Amino acid sequence: MAAPPPAAAGIESLEGLVLDTIISKAGARPAAALACASARLRAAAADDSLWRRFCAEDLGLDAPLDPEDRPLPSFKVAYKVWMESFGMYPLPLVKRVKKFWASLKSWLSENFPEAFKTLCKGVSEAQLKSAEDDLGFKLPMPTKLLYRFCNAQLPFSEDDDANKCISTYGIIGGYAFYDHLVNVHLSPLEQIVVETKEYCREFPEVFSGRKLIVVATSWFHPKTFLLNCSNGELYVGTHNLPIGETIPCVPKSLIRPTDNDMPQDGLLLWLEEHLRRLQNGMVKTRRLGTSRYISLYPEASPSCTSAMTNGVKVRASAVFVPEHPQNGGPRGRSMYTYSIRMSVPEACMLGGVYYSSCQLYARHWIIRSGDRVVSDVHGEGVIGEFPVLSPGQEEFVYESCTPLPRGPGSVEGSFSFVPGKLSRPEGKPFEVTVAPFPLEIPEYIF
Repeated sequence: MAAPPPAAAGIESLEGLVLDTIISKAGARPAAALACASARLRAAAADDSLWRRFCAEDLGLDAPLDPEDRPLPSFKVAYKVWMESFGMYPLPLVKRVKKFWASLKSWLSENFPEAFKTLCKGVSEAQLKSAEDDLGFKLPMPTKLLYRFCNAQLPFSEDDDANKCISTYGIIGGYAFYDHLVNVHLSPLEQIVVETKEYCREFPEVFSGRKLIVVATSWFHPKTFLLNCSNGELYVGTHNLPIGETIPCVPKSLIRPTDNDMPQDGLLLWLEEHLRRLQNGMVKTRRLGTSRYISLYPEASPSCTSAMTNGVKVRASAVFVPEHPQNGGPRGRSMYTYSIRMSVPEACMLGGVYYSSCQLYARHWIIRSGDRVVSDVHGEGVIGEFPVLSPGQEEFVYESCTPLPRGPGSVEGSFSFVPGKLSRPEGKPFEVTVAPFPLEIPEYIF
């Protein structure tokens, strides 16, 4: 009885379209193996349209480019080059991280080119190995891939003038109220190693025996994000970081640092969520003096509320401030900064009469912790100002802060205006509503 023909011979006898379909569905690695079986299979597996599909499905490539975006002669060559560079990682994760950086770079180049210019070329496997040797432990796989594609942002240096030039260009962003200015930069690999070692020396009881690294910092008021390389969790340090007080920044249930097919740590999840908020307009860039920055004050509902009264529009939102010195303490308070934006989109109208302007002269705030009123405040102006609003002008924006007993709460209230100006009122005073906006510690903290 004759022996059955080898599998390759059976496949080789198939018609062209059927053969192409089978090789295509088999995947890149089986295609490469079949190419060694015969001249016909080699020719079928060499079809570049086949490798175009493999590049798209496995790597998210739509052009034959190498990892540094340099053109290559074919998709087959591109696949080989990418496998040589990233074959030690799960391809679904490679595709995911590649897509993240491509999307973030696209958003930054269009909306915040100043920050885009601070991004650095990705590091090599050798550089990652050197960093791990210096730290004394391994980095999570998703974090390593993030840095293979992009080595975060330009590092801070001993040159204060140079630091000031990029100080507001953190890709995570921040907020500013009174003398409290925060702008968070994603740290490059070399800065991670240096700052982590400094923290270990300065706070040995906090870092001893814990595989923590400093992944993001603010050049202005200190704000520090720490990645636990053992379990993949990401934390933000409070004002009491020197004694080990941190708060989780990402839902713990989502972190799977050892998943074989799609590992994900807190840093990757955190960055992806931040990108989603940039893309959907939840956070945007704002002016800060002569510069710009990514403002973390929410710009969309439900975190940002809006109300219109007599033609005056007020938008309001708040951000949890974990690093503030009044955060925590014996009373267990949480500190929040809030942003108020006022404008007259079309016209100020009162009793059927249109006015060319109106001026604020007083405020009233009701702050709740749960259903309990914890503060009922009346005062003149806002942060010492009495803004005049007119149709077509940019929003008048101001920021302030308030503590709250732990637990979700809210702020609501009103502003008192006069038509015209305080020096020459043109009608009766009127109240403008500030819709309730939430004060709560979010699942994702930036």
